[in-house]
Amino acid sequence: MASDGDFDWRPIEPGDVGAWSALLTAIQSADRSWELISEDDLRHEFGYPGSDFARSSMGVYAAGGSMVGYGTLDSREEADPVHEMRYSGGVHPAWRQRGLGGRLLGWAETAAVPLHRECHPDRPLTLLGSCMSHNAAAVALYAARGYHPVRWFHAMTRDLTTELPPVPAPPGVEIAPFTPARSEDARLIRNEAFRDHWGSTQTSAEDWAHYLTVSAFRPEFSFLAYAGGAPAGFVFSQEYAEIPGVRDLFVATLGTRRAARKRGIGSALLLRALTGAQAAGFTLASLVVDADSLTGALGLYERAGFTVDHTSVTQAKPLLP
Repeated sequence: MASDGDFDWRPIEPGDVGAWSALLTAIQSADRSWELISEDDLRHEFGYPGSDFARSSMGVYAAGGSMVGYGTLDSREEADPVHEMRYSGGVHPAWRQRGLGGRLLGWAETAAVPLHRECHPDRPLTLLGSCMSHNAAAVALYAARGYHPVRWFHAMTRDLTTELPPVPAPPGVEIAPFTPARSEDARLIRNEAFRDHWGSTQTSAEDWAHYLTVSAFRPEFSFLAYAGGAPAGFVFSQEYAEIPGVRDLFVATLGTRRAARKRGIGSALLLRALTGAQAAGFTLASLVVDADSLTGALGLYERAGFTVDHTSVTQAKPLLP
């Protein structure tokens, strides 16, 4: 643990998830971001194969032990041609304007290099961060440290108290509910469907198995599509209790294999999940989409009645040539 008189700096540990969740809630409220992460979600992160919080995380603690800032690094399994390491961080709104955000970015830029050299020593390294596009202070901080915007992501919502359009499965396509026996089919679809998605890497069987154990996963609103008996597409849904009294179905992942695109499979999967959620009493659906997705995902969601609420911007800084 390091101390600078006012704050203690040390890696985040499983026992910190309560303080970490409280910090993220305060940041989410102040910055009007769409993501509210629970203690269960944070605890789940420690279980991913290969996680190394001792070297890839930093918490900033005020007197009394409250967490007032944090930073985490996520190495990528692939680096073709550049290793794009992800940084996530933030400072409690009551403790801003003290230089903590810049110091956390400085920590991340230093800590990223040895982590990178262990997994992709022969590749260039770029660090990616993200902030809400309307957060002028965060945008300015990234710019001051040499980052530049490279990608935009929309948070979209859809009112489920209104009528949903009927979207039957295309001819020759069967839509089946998710079961553990179909898990590997879903992983293979996911890896192919997102191969041309910006910033995506392949998901290993180990990581996929852990991903499916997250408490927010809702298998009853998750489906796979089969065309001619072959896996063609899937939709996975989650539920987060972000707004008291509102049940919000979060469409976590929707993907279609390349050969099965342009047939309406994605729309049919999405509407099957939304229809089931509506019947179960959900009043809202939400998702996050790449604004420049090559697959036309934004248009698919707009046709289903989703509208943009907020936009985040991904910032990039090359660290090693």
